Amino acid sequence: MRPKKSVRMQIGGKMVYLFLADGFEELEALTQVDLLRRAGIGIKTVSVTSSKTVTGAHKIATNADILFSESDYSDAELLFLPGGMPGTTNLSNHEGLCNLLLKKYESNVRIAAICAAPSILGKLGILDNKTATCYPGFEGKLGSANYVNKKVVTDGIVTTSCGVGGAIECALELIRLLKDGQTAKNILEGILY
Repeated sequence: MRPKKSVRMQIGGKMVYLFLADGFEELEALTQVDLLRRAGIGIKTVSVTSSKTVTGAHKIATNADILFSESDYSDAELLFLPGGMPGTTNLSNHEGLCNLLLKKYESNVRIAAICAAPSILGKLGILDNKTATCYPGFEGKLGSANYVNKKVVTDGIVTTSCGVGGAIECALELIRLLKDGQTAKNILEGILY
């Protein structure tokens, strides 16, 4: 029996950056990394700490690909914020990341956040006059967004998701947006979801 061909990662071109702070929700982050890489979408994990080893909310240590200072993000196609506590607070307190989010949003680069992390976008005004979702209890931290109780919502260049239970749907939505619907469907079938 022949082994399945692996999907080649894109080389050069655009990149997705997923930001990790201590206390991030592991499943929300790593589901995105896994499924986007299966789809052949370039994605790098970025530590906003002083170490490439970042510890999640459930004490799972993860090695990031790069430190925040190791990229100028000029090739960014999408910036992704996982939730979790205190991960969301730690991301929100990182001035460089917040400035990057605003700069890239103003440059029409896609942004996605899941669970509590949409509150960061709310604080920055990125969700103003948009439809968004988040983890229950964070609805009041979405700025002037129109909150909807859905697993994943895309409004313009911003995608938000509700939490771990929406992590797969969120990744499939990003694959659809960054690549195409057929690739998202193939991944969906391949993971027997």
